[in-house]
Amino acid sequence: QVQLVESGGGLVQPGGSLRLSCAASGIIVSIYTMGWYRQAPGKQRELVAAITSRGSTNYADSVKGRFTISRDNAKNTVYLQMNSLKPEDTAVYYCNADRGFLSYWGQGTQVTVSS
Repeated sequence: QVQLVESGGGLVQPGGSLRLSCAASGIIVSIYTMGWYRQAPGKQRELVAAITSRGSTNYADSVKGRFTISRDNAKNTVYLQMNSLKPEDTAVYYCNADRGFLSYWGQGTQVTVSS
């Protein structure tokens, strides 16, 4: 039984910061490729950031230099540090764990960037 539980979303002003957390159970996050996706109203879901079991990372062009994905193996938790937030970052953010034919998703957490 696999569960991914996101937390840390909320309302912030442009230029502010948030740190999202994805707490996993039923899998070991260090073995999976872990990713953060987001979906804004009326838009397609898009990959924001990913980290492999080897520690290599990948970011969407729109967030490079502002967002950082990391993993705490002792806590079995993945994080997304979001800095210099912009209104266009507003979306529901989802945690994903992928292992080839297996893929698991969290319930999502809302991030709203507005004045």
